[in-house]
Amino acid sequence: MMFDRSPSHLPKIRPMRLGVLDVGSNTIHLQVIDAHRGSRPVHASSFKTELRLTDFVDKNGHIDDSGKEALLLSIKDSLDQAEKLNLDEVLAFATSAIREAENGREIIDTINHRLGLDLQVLSGVEEATFTFLAVRRWLGWSSGDLLVLDIGGGSLEVAAGSDETPESTLSLPVGASRMTREFLKDDPFTSKSMDNLQDHLEIVLEPMIEEFMRFNSCRAIGTSKTFRTLARLTSDLLGDAPGVMERKSLESLAKKLMTMSTAERARLPRVSLFRAHQLVAGAMVARHLMRELNINAIEICPWALREGIVLRRIDWLENLS
Repeated sequence: MMFDRSPSHLPKIRPMRLGVLDVGSNTIHLQVIDAHRGSRPVHASSFKTELRLTDFVDKNGHIDDSGKEALLLSIKDSLDQAEKLNLDEVLAFATSAIREAENGREIIDTINHRLGLDLQVLSGVEEATFTFLAVRRWLGWSSGDLLVLDIGGGSLEVAAGSDETPESTLSLPVGASRMTREFLKDDPFTSKSMDNLQDHLEIVLEPMIEEFMRFNSCRAIGTSKTFRTLARLTSDLLGDAPGVMERKSLESLAKKLMTMSTAERARLPRVSLFRAHQLVAGAMVARHLMRELNINAIEICPWALREGIVLRRIDWLENLS
């Protein structure tokens, strides 16, 4: 039997406009993405509110009332924007800040009830898995085995493997914003507080190093804002190739950042005051990963968690058809 492959007999594919609402530790980010089966997701527009949720966590691990109200208002603003954009669907998810808050479930229930939303909390493993899928699709099968690293505001996600689903995943609470709030003191940060953070990383990251050392010959990929910012700086200031961060360059950059005030870091190329505050902690986590896993260079992938969620959603819809 012959299969008719002419275009007129192929099923029609309807493009979708999806809104991905990312309630993260640092920002509330609505990313509008046009996508359909077999196509590359295309970013159409973006709406972002900077809100460092970890700053609202009290000593008992609860997000306080002011944090809850700020979060609710930021999400409502994002949904107001979404209504103007003729979206087919809003995919809303929250990550480590709400996931680990003692009152996180209560906050999610309040948001969903008051705003008519279906905000879901992702586990750390789900974060790592979606991000790995995005990197694999961006780089393709010819990229071989991958080791994917993502330093967020609240947590670090690591995933590795040779397929679209990673062989190993791990999530640890050592995000740049969290580590800054918990360890780094004064401005510029004191040597003692940075030493305390380094000691903490050596203890907390030891299980990850043991698990992922067997993947250190894989192609190392960094995603999301911390790695993108650090790589831009090693390129602009130290001559690394665009989109690649060398370990020796990161070592030099980290030393420089650790001596600077927040205002001085904010004057570096393309570094906002909001990000400048937590850049030292991000550099220290990245440096520790590269040292302990013996990674000489990390490539930067522009796709990460949000793209992975869109890709998985499109896959799921295709399976229904």
